[in-house]
Amino acid sequence: MHLTSFNPYYLLAYHGARVFSLTYATVEVVGLENIPPGACVLAANHMSHIDPPLVGSCIEREIYFLARKTLGDIPGAGHVLKSSGKIIFVDLAKGNDLSAVKAMRSAVAGGDSVLIFPEGTRSPDGKMKEPKAGAGMLACSMGARVVPVRVFGAFDVLPRGRNIPVAGGKITVVFGKPMETAEFDPGKTHPERYLEASRRIMGAIAALNEPQCVIA
Repeated sequence: MHLTSFNPYYLLAYHGARVFSLTYATVEVVGLENIPPGACVLAANHMSHIDPPLVGSCIEREIYFLARKTLGDIPGAGHVLKSSGKIIFVDLAKGNDLSAVKAMRSAVAGGDSVLIFPEGTRSPDGKMKEPKAGAGMLACSMGARVVPVRVFGAFDVLPRGRNIPVAGGKITVVFGKPMETAEFDPGKTHPERYLEASRRIMGAIAALNEPQCVIA
C-alpha cells in the first residue's frame, strides 16, 4: 500500500499496523476499487483489537476512526493516536456521546471518510453479532454512501481475551460495493429506522465472501 500523507503520526500508526499484521499473518486485500473518492462511511465487522488499524492500513488515504476515550491515556500509543488528528474519541461513560457524533458528521461533511463497527464491540467467539442502532443512526444522519467491509481471519490471530497474537494465520479484508442511502435507510416513518439501517448494513457485510484459492 502506498499512502500519501504528510502527517508523521498517522504514517507511524499506518505503517506500524502493516508491519504488525504482516509479522503475524499473510494479508490479502480485495475490492479497494469499490471505495469511492471523497466522503464515505466504511462499516466493518469487529473480530479483533487489530481490526481498526488493519482496515485503515489497507486504504491509501487518511480516514477517521472512533476509539474509546481511555485509549488516549495509554502511554506512548495514546500520544500517537491524539497527534494523528484522525481519532474521534468516544466517552463511553456518557452513553450517547453527542460530541463524537458531531465530530463524525463534520468529518464526512468535509469530504473525509470514517470507519465504524455496527456490532459496537468485538465478537467473543469469532461470529458476527446483531448490530447496534448507533451505526444506523450515524449512517442515516451523515447522508454518505456506506462501504461494507468484512475482515476474515483476524479473530484467529488475536481473539478477544488474548494479548499475545498467534502467528502464521491468514487475514483477508474484503471491501464491497458502496451502498446508496436508499439501500440502508428505511426512512423516517420506519418504527425502528436506525436499527433496521444497521441490520441492512450488517447484512451487506455478511454477504461478502472470502476469495477462494484456485489450484491449477
